[in-house]
Amino acid sequence: EEQLVESGGGLVQAGGSLRLSCAASGFTFDDYAIGWFRQAPGEAREGVSCISTKDGSTFYLDSVKGRFTISSDNAKNTVYLQMNSLRPEDTAVYHCVAHSTCSGVQYSWPPYEYEYWGQGTQVTVSS
Repeated sequence: EEQLVESGGGLVQAGGSLRLSCAASGFTFDDYAIGWFRQAPGEAREGVSCISTKDGSTFYLDSVKGRFTISSDNAKNTVYLQMNSLRPEDTAVYHCVAHSTCSGVQYSWPPYEYEYWGQGTQVTVSS
């Protein structure tokens, strides 16, 4: 069964850190770009970050540049999103997605446009 499973979300105070993990199974990890988008209640969906597992190229939403770092461990079929200096406005459900390129995340495509997507993990940042 092809799937993406997220973990690592939680409740943290502003200024704190979390590391999200996205574990892929059932498909060839190296053929895809893996990324994250987030959705907060009443807010527009935002593509947060993405990494090409082929060449390591990355994308970051402007508001997370310098605070978030995406990385890939191809041996473990896992992508990580290290989130530092978290802000209350980072509060959202974070979903992991897979597509041939990072274009989907960069342009905030809806979930059904991706080949695979996870159920999401809640990140809550208190002020």
